[in-house]
Order: sequence, then structure tokens, then C-alpha cells
Amino acid sequence: MGKTIRQLSEEFKLSKQAINQRINSINGFRSKHTYKVKNHLEIDNQGVKMLANFGKQKRQDRQPNQQDKNDKNDKIDHILLKQLDVKDQQIANLQKALDQQQKLQIATVTENHRLKEHIRKLSGLLEPSSATQQQQSNDKDDTLSNSINAIHDNAENDKQDQSHIVDEKKKRIHKNKVNKSWWHFW
Repeated sequence: MGKTIRQLSEEFKLSKQAINQRINSINGFRSKHTYKVKNHLEIDNQGVKMLANFGKQKRQDRQPNQQDKNDKNDKIDHILLKQLDVKDQQIANLQKALDQQQKLQIATVTENHRLKEHIRKLSGLLEPSSATQQQQSNDKDDTLSNSINAIHDNAENDKQDQSHIVDEKKKRIHKNKVNKSWWHFW
């Protein structure tokens, strides 16, 4: 003898909708464990046991799924840890290269300072003789006087060009005035 959904809801202290959801969630439950008596749907004893153990069965079904999820998470964690190790090695290599570059830069700067000091010492030892200084001074004076003469010549040429242009403009103006006189039109 079976039980109705109302009787099961009172027995399990669940709503009728919750009992119907459990029935619908189990594959083939209606065809195997339910039958109709008058206007009521009744569930056989084996179906009642299945519905009573529904929560336990769900937990058991979830446990393998949870185990699979844990296994997947462990694999992902393992992969991520490997990637972190690789990145740590790359960072260490880059740090080592940076340290070497900094040491090389310091050595180069030190060498430059040493060479500059050496050049200063040598320039102090090699003072030009008075004859060489006199020749350099004369060369500078010649260069300066040549530059001044070139500038003076350019200035004179510019003045001549400007005066020639001014003369031509005056001639044109004079011609235009002559042609525009009033008696010229008669």
C-alpha cells in the first residue's frame, strides 16, 4: 500500500512542491513507483524509501563531483606553482643581468674619470712654447681681419645694389607722372 504526496509531505515535513520536485528530479520515478488511485497519485513503498533517502543520495552523488573538483583544483594549483617557479627563475636571471649591467656601468664611469684626470695631467705638462703661441695669435689676427674686410665689402655691395634699385624706382615714377599729365590726353 502506497502513500500520497500529502502524506509524504507531512511525514518528511516538506511542502508538496518539494516532494514533487524530488519526484521530477529522479529519472523514471513516475513510471516505476507511482500509480493512480481515484483522483490521487500514490507512491509505492520502494518510491517512499527513495524519497526518504533523497537527501543522502544527493550528498553521495555530490561527493564524487566534489572529489573531481578537488582533483581539478589540485591540478590547476600544481600548474600554477610550476608557472610561478618559472617566473621566479626568469626574474632571478633578469636581476643578475641588471646587476652585471650596473657593475659594467660603474666600471665605465670610473675609467672615464681616470682618463679625464690623465688628460688634465698631460695638458698641464704640454704648455705651448712662446713661438707657437705667437704663430697662433697671428693666425687668429689674420682670420679676424679677413672676416672684417669681407663684411665691409659685402656692406658696400649691398649699398650699391640698394642705390641702383632706388634710382630705377625713381625713373619709373617719373615716367608714370609724365604719362598721367592732363594735357597728354588732348
